[in-house]
Amino acid sequence: MVTMTQTGSTNRKLSILFLFFIGILIATLFLSVIFTFKSSDTIIYLSRSQSIDKYNCNTNNPPRFDLEFVSTFYDDHSFGYTFDKPVKNWDKKRLRWLKLHPSFCRSNKQIFLVTGSQSKPCKNPKGDHYLLRFYKNKVDYCRIHGYDIFYNNVLLEPKMSHCWAKLPAVRAAMVAHPEAEWIWWIDEDAVFTDIDYKVPLERYKDRNFIVHGWPREVYEEKNWLGLNAGSFLIRNCQWSLDFLEKWADMGPQSKNREKWSKMLSETFNHEADDQTALAYLLLKDKEDNESNKTYIEMEYYLEGYWAVIADTLKNITNRYNQIEMENKMLKRRHAELVTERYAELWEPYLKDAGSWRRPFVTHFAGCQPCSGYHNPSFSMLTCWKAMEKVLNYADNQVLRNYGFKHPDLSDSSLVSSLPF
Repeated sequence: MVTMTQTGSTNRKLSILFLFFIGILIATLFLSVIFTFKSSDTIIYLSRSQSIDKYNCNTNNPPRFDLEFVSTFYDDHSFGYTFDKPVKNWDKKRLRWLKLHPSFCRSNKQIFLVTGSQSKPCKNPKGDHYLLRFYKNKVDYCRIHGYDIFYNNVLLEPKMSHCWAKLPAVRAAMVAHPEAEWIWWIDEDAVFTDIDYKVPLERYKDRNFIVHGWPREVYEEKNWLGLNAGSFLIRNCQWSLDFLEKWADMGPQSKNREKWSKMLSETFNHEADDQTALAYLLLKDKEDNESNKTYIEMEYYLEGYWAVIADTLKNITNRYNQIEMENKMLKRRHAELVTERYAELWEPYLKDAGSWRRPFVTHFAGCQPCSGYHNPSFSMLTCWKAMEKVLNYADNQVLRNYGFKHPDLSDSSLVSSLPF
């Protein structure tokens, strides 16, 4: 028979056990609340208070914070990607976006490459084939150096066609990629002929626009051929957006087109195309500002003319082969992923190379491989032969990482194994 004492003892034990579980539950809930508030404080701190400069953007695996619920400039319906919707306070907008998305923040040397072609098939039968090869060359270069690339083949502004089509594409890329410090436009018919070389951005820390050319011809002789608009770098900032607005205002869609056509014709004795307009902007930037933000680069081929470069490649190859024979480390096979490291090993030998260093970019200006309406001063056959040679020369630098090469630069279909 169960006594009252035993029953009471059992009830007390059950009560203690019940209270114990209740205590665990309360403690768990309390810790969860504390952790939640702590995490929220951390996110708020990173997104609103911490400077991007103090945040380590170069760690191998930076944390990613999904803060889509936080409003950004993209939520402003008055904001747009086209020239008819000017962007103001872009530097502040961009900085805030970077603070909200620290995992996308990288080194300020980051480049985003933009290129493109027409939306319809080429009239020239070989055109599409060569455009594909030109694009492959750009993809190879970007993959090796870790750059992103955007290939545009539509008119983002219908009235800005042909040479003017690049401006809307660059404008849209700037606001679509606030994480990029530099936007690099390169024409579809330009080839990276030195896959190892990287733009020395440290030289341009106080500049916002870089283009290849000859300063004297632009500033003193007022020659529109003193530069080439087929390859240029533009910093992702408010100054650059304003610069693009001025450049576009001279284009065919502008209500001020007639005024600018007259002005450019009087200044450069040439029609108002994108390159003449750019030369005028650089000329005025030089005249109006002591600390001008534009820079004409002439120490390396940010854009080099194909007719000057194509016939020099054989001698350049022989010089590189000679250096490799004397320095076995430079000839060593390696993974493509470490190509940049091996490129650094080459630098001491190329420091004073001068004219025999690989040209960085070769531009087939005037060849018009898609339309076929080439410059009458040379034949289309001359263009095809030079394109084949230059593209295969560049491709050899890529194929080398895969154990092959083109033994004959005039034949892209033929490859052989590396002899080492």
